[in-house]
Amino acid sequence: MPQAPSIDRISPLSADEAKWTELRKIEWTDQDGKQRVWEAAARKTRKSTGIDAVAIAPILHHPSKPVSTMIILQYRPPVEAFCVEFPAGLIDEGETPEEAAVRELKEETGYEGKASKWSQPRAVVATWHGGNEYEGTWILTLALSQVVDCSPTIVSDPGLTTANMQMVTVEVHLGENDEQPEQHLEAGEHIERIIVPLSELYDKLQALSKEKGKIVDARLYHWALGLHWSQRLIEYAAQGYINDIYVAFVAWGYKFGGDALRAQKAK
Repeated sequence: MPQAPSIDRISPLSADEAKWTELRKIEWTDQDGKQRVWEAAARKTRKSTGIDAVAIAPILHHPSKPVSTMIILQYRPPVEAFCVEFPAGLIDEGETPEEAAVRELKEETGYEGKASKWSQPRAVVATWHGGNEYEGTWILTLALSQVVDCSPTIVSDPGLTTANMQMVTVEVHLGENDEQPEQHLEAGEHIERIIVPLSELYDKLQALSKEKGKIVDARLYHWALGLHWSQRLIEYAAQGYINDIYVAFVAWGYKFGGDALRAQKAK
C-alpha cells in the first residue's frame, strides 16, 4: 500500500533550477497613464497552440444508472493536500485541445474517447423486413465516447499566473456490464477515481471539502455550482408555475362563488 505523501522541505527556487515555471516582471501602464510593475508566474511548457492545458469534464452514460461524472483525487504539493478535481493535463506539441483531452482522459481514468465532435443521436433504430423467414426490428446502439464541447481559452488565476486552459466535455457511453477500465498513469502519478451522479455532485464536493487533507479545485466547484443552481432554478420555476395555477384557481373560485351567490340572491 502506498505511503501517505508529505512535504519534507520548502525553500526558494532560483531561475536556473526552475524546469517548469518562471517568474516574470511585467511593466505596464494602467488606464490613468501610470506606470506599474506586476509579478507573475508562467509555464515554460506552453506549446505553439498558445494553450497550456486542458481539463476534462467526463459525462458517463450507463444503461441502468444515473448520468454521472468522474472526478479524481490527486496530491498537490503546493497546497499540501489532496485536490478534488477534474482529470486534466498539459497539451503536447502538435495536439489539439480535444486530442489532449482524449489522451489525458485515457491516462488518468482509463476511459477512451474520440477527438472529433459527435452531433448526431447515439442510438439508431433500423427496421428490416426479411421476407417470409424473418420480419422484425433491429436496434443498433452506437456506444461511442465523443468530445461534445470545447470551451474557449480560459484562465483561473490571472492575478498570479499567465497559465490558461480549455475545458473539454467528453461523453462516455458504457455497456451494462462494463467494468471500470485500467488507468495508464505515468511514473509518479497516483490518482484516485470517483464516479458521482451529476445530481449528487455538489453535495459530494461539499462533503469532501470537509474531510481533513482535501481541497476542491475552483474549476470543478464552479462547474458543480452552476449545475446545482440550474437544478434549483428549474425547481423554483416549477414551484412558481404551480403557485400561479393555485392563485388562478383561487381567483376563479372566488369569482365562481360570487357569481353563484349573486344568482341565488337574484331569485
